[in-house]
Amino acid sequence: MVQIERDILSKNNDFAGQNRSRFEAHGILALNLVSSPGSGKTTLLVKTISALQGQQPLAVIEGDQQTANDAERIRATGAPAIQINTGKGCHLDASMVGQALDKLEMMDGTLLFIENVGNLVCPAAFDLGEAAKVAILSVTEGEDKPLKYPDMFQAARLMLLNKCDLLPYLEFDVERAVENARRVNPTIEVIRVSAKSGEGMDEWLAWLKREQATVADAKQETVDALKRRIAELEAKLAAQG
Repeated sequence: MVQIERDILSKNNDFAGQNRSRFEAHGILALNLVSSPGSGKTTLLVKTISALQGQQPLAVIEGDQQTANDAERIRATGAPAIQINTGKGCHLDASMVGQALDKLEMMDGTLLFIENVGNLVCPAAFDLGEAAKVAILSVTEGEDKPLKYPDMFQAARLMLLNKCDLLPYLEFDVERAVENARRVNPTIEVIRVSAKSGEGMDEWLAWLKREQATVADAKQETVDALKRRIAELEAKLAAQG
């Protein structure tokens, strides 16, 4: 069983590497959104897309076991979305994402959201080629979720603490939830958000812009390096001729 798991992950990592190369070549920021079912990530995603619409190219890959309901909600915002139904599968894998990419027409510099199947276990182990995993934890869940599912929160670079508008009606300890997340991942960033009230949306959008700037800079460095290499080769050829 251990060997089978290694083989599966190794094959997935090969596809993830192909996806990552594709993203880097086109300056695409790909984010893997992960959470439990019912965390509100689709609603948050719709709110995010609405705030960014018209400012930059956007695209979404939706993962669910059944139905195309979430993809239809995304398309209603005007953003292109591809639905992947995994059937009995509990996560997206890199091959599925690669096939979806073939169907999406994305411009250079696109911000690509990959909304994974609602599950805090399996998606942690599967690299999709994304720049970062973003874990969404709703305040309607327990503060101990990061401790119960440490692999996911360890793999995530950012935790969005969602549905914060409900805090006055709940016995949810925000500080404890953040502390638990940082017990398993000391470097994880945390932003409190609410799609309903708008709390934290500016901070979330600013985080996205910083990440996109990093991707754009990396692409430009690659282009500049190629130009320098071409110039060196041309100079060498000229000297020989």
